[in-house]
Amino acid sequence: MINPTILTVAQIVLAVILVIMILLQNQGSGLGSTFGGNLDFYGTKRGIERLLFIMTGVVAFLFIVSSLISLIFG
Repeated sequence: MINPTILTVAQIVLAVILVIMILLQNQGSGLGSTFGGNLDFYGTKRGIERLLFIMTGVVAFLFIVSSLISLIFG
């Protein structure tokens, strides 16, 4: 059986990493872009930006899997 304490700590760590990775992906130019004020065109992701995007998806997937395991076995 999976230890619930270890699973909870893993979820907290994954959540913090996920928030940091999402905050690192800034494409907009402040609050103006939030309300549709920015009409710039963004091309394809390259280099470290692409790697960060992929790793964010991986961490999000791991967070969802750990949440489902916690739900099933918790």
